Amino acid sequence: MKGEPLIELKNVSKSFGGYNILDKINLTIYRGEALVIIGPSGTGKSTILRLIAGLLPLDTGKIYIKGKERKGIIEDGYQPMRIALVFQQAALFDSLTVDENVGFFLYEHSQLSRSKIRKLVDKKLAMVGLHGISDRYPSQLSGGMRKRVSFARALMSNPENSLDNPEIVLYDEPTAGLDPISSTVIENLVRDLQNDSEGCGSYVMVSHQDSTIRRTADRVIFLYGGKIQWEGKVNEIDSTNNPIVRQFFNASVKGPIRVTD
Repeated sequence: MKGEPLIELKNVSKSFGGYNILDKINLTIYRGEALVIIGPSGTGKSTILRLIAGLLPLDTGKIYIKGKERKGIIEDGYQPMRIALVFQQAALFDSLTVDENVGFFLYEHSQLSRSKIRKLVDKKLAMVGLHGISDRYPSQLSGGMRKRVSFARALMSNPENSLDNPEIVLYDEPTAGLDPISSTVIENLVRDLQNDSEGCGSYVMVSHQDSTIRRTADRVIFLYGGKIQWEGKVNEIDSTNNPIVRQFFNASVKGPIRVTD
């Protein structure tokens, strides 16, 4: 049974340089679900995340957040809920410590004391399996550790203002560039955080990595040619006869997906 609609995209289109990336996309994201968006590179998967997060303006169409239409981008006005985005490259501030990175939102936008924020930072770091690294800098961390720090930052919440707490997390290729073992750690962590009472029970992920798709998705949508070409449960990937899905997971150069050099 589907939960409450958190985010709805209705006839959403987006172009760059005259090239139509998204063409009248319709998509509903429900509370409590794990949705993974897949498809070839350059088909607009990350663009969808940035539109949902309010970092890019729409060309046409509408986005509804908890039933309310969002006008413009996130900086243009009140948002019905906080949406957290985990960038592909972690996007940590190199000149700030881990503590300052994870607690950045609270240091900048809350009245909490520095000591209180530090305790909250340490708690979030513990959630992602990192202890005793608050005073380190990103350059002192491995790629997998930087990814986990970015998770902790995205999930940072304000105990004095529930509106500051994220209700959905957007993950942009969280296992990109990681070895298989580090990828498994991140995949497990995504699911653990979904089930943690202090984590976030809803997420949308962009991925092209087979293990990540299969281990983190409940529902999958396949994006290609500006359209959603297929939608199904993760366990339907191997049973569908959709030629685009079959070509993608068989890593075949022959099929409806055009291969460019």
